[in-house]
Amino acid sequence: MAKRKRQGEHATRASRNGTRASGKKLIINAFVEMCSGHQSPGLWRHPDDHSHEFNDIDHWVELATLLEGAKIHGIFVADVLGGYDVYNGNLDAAKISGAQWPVNEPLAIVSAMAAATKSIGFGITVSTTYEQPYHLARRLSTVDHLSKGRLGWNIVTSYLDSAAKNMGMKEQLPHDERYAQAEEYVKVMYKLLESSWRDDAVVLDREKGVYTVPDRVREINHDGKYFTVPGPHICQPSPQRTPLILQAGTSKSGKVFAAQNAEAIFVSAHAPAVCAKSIAEIRELATSQFCRDAKNIKVLALVTPIIGRTEEEAQAKLADYRKYASTEGALALFCGWTGIDLAKYGDDEELRQVESNAVRSTVEGYARFSPGTSKWTKHTVAEHVSIGGNGPIFVGTAAQVVDGFQTWIDEADVDGFNIAYALFPQSFKDVVDLLLPELKSRGLFWDDYAVPGGTYRENFYAKKGQRGPLDEHVASTYRWKAGVDAKGHVIPE
Repeated sequence: MAKRKRQGEHATRASRNGTRASGKKLIINAFVEMCSGHQSPGLWRHPDDHSHEFNDIDHWVELATLLEGAKIHGIFVADVLGGYDVYNGNLDAAKISGAQWPVNEPLAIVSAMAAATKSIGFGITVSTTYEQPYHLARRLSTVDHLSKGRLGWNIVTSYLDSAAKNMGMKEQLPHDERYAQAEEYVKVMYKLLESSWRDDAVVLDREKGVYTVPDRVREINHDGKYFTVPGPHICQPSPQRTPLILQAGTSKSGKVFAAQNAEAIFVSAHAPAVCAKSIAEIRELATSQFCRDAKNIKVLALVTPIIGRTEEEAQAKLADYRKYASTEGALALFCGWTGIDLAKYGDDEELRQVESNAVRSTVEGYARFSPGTSKWTKHTVAEHVSIGGNGPIFVGTAAQVVDGFQTWIDEADVDGFNIAYALFPQSFKDVVDLLLPELKSRGLFWDDYAVPGGTYRENFYAKKGQRGPLDEHVASTYRWKAGVDAKGHVIPE
C-alpha cells in the first residue's frame, strides 16, 4: 500500500508545483491478455468488470475500435503457455482467483480486431522455446497480410516449468540456453521472412500464366545447433515482412538479445530507478556492438493508472478495487514470476529475515521503494502486486498521473507506456476520456496516427514508408530486394 500511496503523493506534489512535460511524443499501448484480470487478479468479481468475457469476439473488437478512435498506437497482448503452479506447489490459487487462468491463444483474435480497424497495431507474444520457426513464420506472415501490416511480435523464451512439462520436457531449458536458442531462432525467422522471397517474386502474369517467378524464391538451407530449416518460406512477403519486434528481458543475455533485435522493449518494475540502469546498458550495447541508433529502440513501461476527475474520486476507485483484489491470485502470479514459493513462510514472518537469499533480495527490492512499509510478509507482497502486478499504479487526476509518467520519462528514459487495466474496459475508457487529453495538452501525445491506415512500424516510428525494419536493424541485412539475383549480385538492366 505504501508504494501506491507514495506514487499518488508524488504526483500530487508535482502537479501543485507546476511540473510540465518536455514535449516528448509518447508511444501508448493497451496491455492485455486473453484471460480475465491479467495484472489485477480477482477484479473480475467487480460488478463493472467485463474481463471474463475474453472468450467473446465482440469483447476484443469493441476494445480495438475504442482504442483506435483514441489513436492509441497498439494493443499489446501478453501470453503464457502454462499455469502459475509454484505457490503451494499447485494451480489451485490460480484456478480459484482466475490469475491468468484460463488463458487463450492471442494470435487468433488479431484478424477480427484488424477487420474492424484501419490503423491500430497488435503486438502478440509468442515464445521461441516451444514452436518451430518455420511454423511460426507462416502464422506471423499470414496475420501480417490479413492485418495489412499491423502485426508486432513480442519475442519471449518462456519461464514456467508448467509449460515445459506440457511440451514434452521435464523442465524448462536453463536461462542462457533459452536465449542461445532464441538467437538462432530469430536468425531462421529473418531468413524465412526477409531472404527467402525476392520483393518482386509474385508477378501474377495472367498472359503468361506465371504466378511466381521460380528463381525469385530460394531455399534458406539453415543447418544449426537447434534448428534445421531448408525452406523456402511458404508465404510470400507480407507488408512488413518481419513484424515489429518487441522484447521483454533485462538479464545479461536478454540485454544483448534486445540490443541487437528489439525495436521496442517492455519493462515492468515498481520504480524507474529499478530499470534505468538496464535501459541505459541496452542502449549502449545497441550502439557499441550493433551499430544501432539508441534512440530507435523504444522502451515502454508497464503502468496501471487509476484516474478520477478529482484526487478524491481516484482514491475512492482504488479503495473500491481493493475490495475485490485477490491476494491468493497475487501470490500465484508473484511466485510464478520469481520461482519462489512464499507458501513455505508463515503469515506474519518477516521475509527480509529468512534464510533464503532469493527471497530476501527479491523482497528487499520491493521494500527499497516502499520505505513506509514496516514489515514485509507474504501478505504485504500480495497486496503490493494485487493491482497492477509488477508495475506502479498512478492514482489521481489526469494531471497527477501524467506527472507520474513524466518522472519515468525523466528518470528511466522511457519512450512510452504499456497501460494495464484494473477494470475492463472502464480503465481504458478513463484513459481515453481523461488521460489522453492531458497528455495532448502537454504535447506528449499525437492528435492522429502518423500514417493513417499504415503499418504498425510506420506508426511506431512515425515514418511513412518504413514498412520493414530500419536499415540499421539486423533483419534488414537479410532482405532480398528486387533487381538482385539469388547470389546477391545486382542484375544489369
